[in-house]
Amino acid sequence: MNTINKANSLKLSPLAISLMADFFKVLAEESRIHILCSLKSGEKSVSEIIEATGLGQANVSKHLKILNQAGLVSREQQGINVFYQISNPFLFELCDLVCSSIAWQVDLQNQQLAELPKF
Repeated sequence: MNTINKANSLKLSPLAISLMADFFKVLAEESRIHILCSLKSGEKSVSEIIEATGLGQANVSKHLKILNQAGLVSREQQGINVFYQISNPFLFELCDLVCSSIAWQVDLQNQQLAELPKF
């Protein structure tokens, strides 16, 4: 069963739909995506995340708190440093699916533009 048919066969409860919407709301912020991408290579301290993303310390801390509360990242205190890592590697499978879909849409739009009459 392909992914689309599997998704269509799911019978989601209102609670499951609400949780799914909350999950995507957390991902619907560019800074959080930058932070998650910086963690793809492995665990990082807050200062390493700041350096990798170019975001400010307060901004990174705010978004890490949201990502942690959503269960997307976990944190570990090591002395005076806090290290973050991705909690569920499925997150990157999801990102790959989204990127593939976007690439397909861009290719389709480029093809449609190429077929337009030239003036």
